[in-house]
Amino acid sequence: MRSDEIKQGPRRAPHRSLLRALGVSDAEMTRPFIGVANSFSEVVPGHLHLRQVVDAVKAGVRMGGGTPFEFGVLGICDGIAMNHEGMLYSLPSRELVADSVESMAKGHAFDALVLVPCCDKIVPGMLMAAMRLNIPAVMVGGGPMLAGRRGGRPVDLNTVFEGVGRHMAGELDDEGLEAIECAACPTCGSCSGMFTANSMNCLAEVLGLALPGNGTVPAVYVERLRLAKEAGMAVMDVLSRDLKPRDIVTDAVIGNALALDASLGCSTNTVLHLAAIATEAGLDFPLRRINDVAARVPHLCKLAPASDVHVEDLYHAGGIQALMRRLIDAGLMDGSARTVAAATQSEAVAEATVVDDEVIRPFDRPHHAT
Repeated sequence: MRSDEIKQGPRRAPHRSLLRALGVSDAEMTRPFIGVANSFSEVVPGHLHLRQVVDAVKAGVRMGGGTPFEFGVLGICDGIAMNHEGMLYSLPSRELVADSVESMAKGHAFDALVLVPCCDKIVPGMLMAAMRLNIPAVMVGGGPMLAGRRGGRPVDLNTVFEGVGRHMAGELDDEGLEAIECAACPTCGSCSGMFTANSMNCLAEVLGLALPGNGTVPAVYVERLRLAKEAGMAVMDVLSRDLKPRDIVTDAVIGNALALDASLGCSTNTVLHLAAIATEAGLDFPLRRINDVAARVPHLCKLAPASDVHVEDLYHAGGIQALMRRLIDAGLMDGSARTVAAATQSEAVAEATVVDDEVIRPFDRPHHAT
């Protein structure tokens, strides 16, 4: 085990003494040490509930025979950081996230990692760290926020931005804007449309580093806690197989991610993040490839902010798993790719079905042909 570096032999007596000061028992000392990167924060809605998610992860690790060690990771809310000096700090914080996970994993000789992010720069930052470290790792995000309701229609953060514009134009009074403001973000979780956070949480599934459901199970559903427990157990399985991130994220898998991106209509920021993840994996990322993939993959899902359909609707329609199966069956995605969930992506999504052809459209009725 990698953690033997800090717990085996007479020369590691000081290290063991410090571990005992943490309450680590003799039995726990013999088990794999699993780092659990928790980006909990009381200032980011997508991260407010991550203590509970991480508790479930740690339960899963223990069920699988590991010893979990939780550590903290910073996270900036892109929405709160917007439109003032704080916006200059958001994208650079991605590198701080990657560096901090790398530093903690190396400094404490973890055998494997469970990564628990949720929002815009934290998800790619943790995935970059996983590629850089190349030790067994599983990611489980905090899940998407539910959309709000006002006047019988769904509303979300984008509705508030639009409301500000209407207010500036004199089309909406103070009370009307406040009503939208109070309705738009009703739960914890990443903002409810296909913005950067949810885009990256969905892409984590096709990258093979997250379990099915990671991108779409809502933050407030107890299924998210079951998924977190399963992620904790899954990391013990990938550790036993010594299945590492660079074994999973290959050139073909980057192509799969671009195909899913095109079919979902993801945030354009995914280009920044997929390029960084591929670079950490030692893979080329020619920009021309984006257009090549987009030219042959139809746009099947049209989510907010481009419509009134939200990530919770995609979940109820069958989730990313159903969309992936549709793309695999059509030969637009490589189903032989490896994943932390199963031997291949085809196996991971074999039971998935589309249950709403309006949310996940068939190929003969796409929103856009390319």
